[in-house]
Amino acid sequence: MLASRFSSIRLRLLAAVVLLAVAATAAAQDTPRAPAVAPSAATPGIPGIVARVQPVVVTVLVQTSAGEGLGSGVIWGSNGLVVTNNHVVEDAQRIEVALASGLRLMAKLRAADPLSDLAVLTVDRTGLPKARFASRLPKVGELAIALGSPLGFENTVTAGIVSGLHRSIPSGGQTPALVDLMQTDAPISPGNSGGALVNGRGQVMGINVAFIPPEERAVSIGFAIPSPTVISVVRQLLATGKVKRAFLGIQPGDVTPEIAQQLGLKTREGVIVLEVVEGSAAAKAGLKPGDVVLQLGARRMRAVEDLLAELRRRSPGDRVTLTLLREGRRLTLQATLTDRPGR
Repeated sequence: MLASRFSSIRLRLLAAVVLLAVAATAAAQDTPRAPAVAPSAATPGIPGIVARVQPVVVTVLVQTSAGEGLGSGVIWGSNGLVVTNNHVVEDAQRIEVALASGLRLMAKLRAADPLSDLAVLTVDRTGLPKARFASRLPKVGELAIALGSPLGFENTVTAGIVSGLHRSIPSGGQTPALVDLMQTDAPISPGNSGGALVNGRGQVMGINVAFIPPEERAVSIGFAIPSPTVISVVRQLLATGKVKRAFLGIQPGDVTPEIAQQLGLKTREGVIVLEVVEGSAAAKAGLKPGDVVLQLGARRMRAVEDLLAELRRRSPGDRVTLTLLREGRRLTLQATLTDRPGR
C-alpha cells in the first residue's frame, strides 16, 4: 500500500539519477590540450568565476561489465583526491580521470558512501589545483554555475540560480533516498553528475547529482548535494572509510489517506512507525508500531524524507525530543540516537 503511492514518482526520479551515469557517445581525446588560461583580475562576472574554477573540475570515465560510463568530479586535494558521485563509479572495473587540461590519469576508488551518493577517488599526481568548498548553505536566488561534462562535452558551463533547498528524491528498490538536496535551474544533463555547482564567489556549493528530464514536463530542475554535506562525508571517508549516521530505529512510512482512514487519524501529515527495532533508541524511548511522529526536535515531519533529512543532521549520542500521536493523544518522548548498525 505504501509502496504503490510512490512507485510512479520513484521510477521517474530514479530514472533521472541513473541517466547521469549513462555512457556518453563522445569519447574524450587522449592528447592533452593546453592548460586552462589563468583568470585575469580584470575578467568580470561569470567568465572570471569559470576561469578560476574550471581547472578543479574533471571528467570521470569508467568501464563496467555493462559498458562504458561517464561523469564528472571535483578535485578535493592537491595530492590527487577527487570527489564524485557514488553512482558514477559504482561497480566500475576501470576508472580514468581527465583533467581540464586534457591529461588523463588512472584512478582508484578510495572510499564511497552510497547513502549520500558520494565517492572519493585518488590519482597518482600531486600539485593539482583544489576546489574551495562553501561552509554554509546558499540562499535561494543566489547565482549557480554548473561545471562538468554533459554527454561527454568536457569543460561545459551552464548557469542559473539556486531554486530551492532541502529537496528530496524518494528511495526505490535498492536505491536509497537522497535528502536535503539543493535545487537549481542551471541546466544539468547526463554526464554532469559529480561535477561542481559553484556560487558567485567561486566556491563549490554543491556536487551535482540528478535532474528531472524534459519528458517528465520539467524545465531545468536539477539537484546537487550541498557542500556542508560533502565536507562532512568526505572528511569521514578519508579518516575512517565510512560515515557515522544517527539511527533512531524505526521502519518509517508516510501517512497516506488510506492509512489515516484505517487508523482513524485526523492528521494527514507525519511519519507512521511501521516497526520498531529491538534494543534501538526508539525502543528504549517507548515508541510503538502505529505511533505517528509529528515532530523531531523543532522540525515538523510531513513525510519520511523529513525524518531522514533531520537524522542526517544529527550525530550518534544526540538526545532528541519526539512529538507523537498515539491513539488520538499527543505524547512527547526523549530518545538518545545511536550509530547506524553495520556502518
